[in-house]
Amino acid sequence: MTSPSAVGDAVTAEDFREILAQTRTFVRTVVEREREIAERDRMPDEIVAQAKAMGLFGYAIPQEWGGLGLDLAQDVELAMEFGYTTLALRSMFGTNNGIAGQVLVGFGTEEQKSRWLAHIASGSVVASFALTEEGAGSDPGSLRSTATRSGEDWIINGEKRFITNAPVADLFVTFARTRPADENGAGIAVFLVPADTPGIEVGPKDRKMGQEGAWTAQVRFQDVRVGGDALVGGAEDIGYRAAMTSLARGRVHIAALAVGTAQRALDESVAYAASATQGGTPIGEFQLVQAMLADMQTGVMAGRALVRDAAAKWVSGQDKRVAPSVAKLFCTEMAGDVADLAVQVHGGTGYMRDVAVERIYRDVRLLRLYEGTSEIQRLIIGGGLVRKARGSSRSR
Repeated sequence: MTSPSAVGDAVTAEDFREILAQTRTFVRTVVEREREIAERDRMPDEIVAQAKAMGLFGYAIPQEWGGLGLDLAQDVELAMEFGYTTLALRSMFGTNNGIAGQVLVGFGTEEQKSRWLAHIASGSVVASFALTEEGAGSDPGSLRSTATRSGEDWIINGEKRFITNAPVADLFVTFARTRPADENGAGIAVFLVPADTPGIEVGPKDRKMGQEGAWTAQVRFQDVRVGGDALVGGAEDIGYRAAMTSLARGRVHIAALAVGTAQRALDESVAYAASATQGGTPIGEFQLVQAMLADMQTGVMAGRALVRDAAAKWVSGQDKRVAPSVAKLFCTEMAGDVADLAVQVHGGTGYMRDVAVERIYRDVRLLRLYEGTSEIQRLIIGGGLVRKARGSSRSR
């Protein structure tokens, strides 16, 4: 992509249309290689190189640090395109732009930003978000990894699991407990840990239900020593707030990704219904098939509108907590429903490997789990509504 012009720090509407068009064309070329990616369980080097050249490893990183500088409202438009193909595509640069990169953008010191963000934006550094542990997935406050002071340094110990891009990561954005939670805060800090630091051990890549080509693995930290300059923001209690903020933003992105995937499942189903026949009649002529397509279309359109609304509320600052959870809950559950209907429309064909809707059916199941499960989103939404109501009653 060419470097975008900007008004202030915002990409102009004209430039964004061009970025979106180029992204759509790129994604459609990846679609043609989905079977190869799944069989080899890896993203081809030339696709990785093209994504880097297009600036996709840093599209959400501010321009001053070498990125394209897209805001979340623009981010979700790209995400709906990324969702149209194997989710391994988005996975390879998703953490750079999202949960890992945004920790640095929002909470890093100027020195930390200067050291890392340009490399993250170019793709020369792959960043991983090392938060999840056994017993501390949806609730980051339960994490048990520790960071203890040693002079000016910190010593990190613990194990992380399901860490995206861990086998190829250059930098682990690592969350660890510095003390028990108390009245001063959660006691969770976040550190920038280069992957070649002594004491880091990355396990074999996980064998997953779907999303072939998107690698995750366990990461062990054993007496890993980092300098004081590795502490994000230079403050111990930034970690929990950084995690929550980054995850909330990421939920809107994941919701958009789910919409894109549901759109692909719908398109595949409409094409199949129009061409496949039963007794000489295209199955799309049958009313029950039309009803399934109608439900799919309704879900996709509702999800797209909801994603755009949640992104606009994030950018304006109107709602950075409940709206992201609403979008993620609805859109990821909707994508699961649409994928299931897509297999049903295809009948036995939809159960066969190498058919797009079979892959989608497996891929989208993960969307309801990461960046907080659907159950966690319900707690955030319900709790937020009650707190708002109680606050309103007290102010009367």
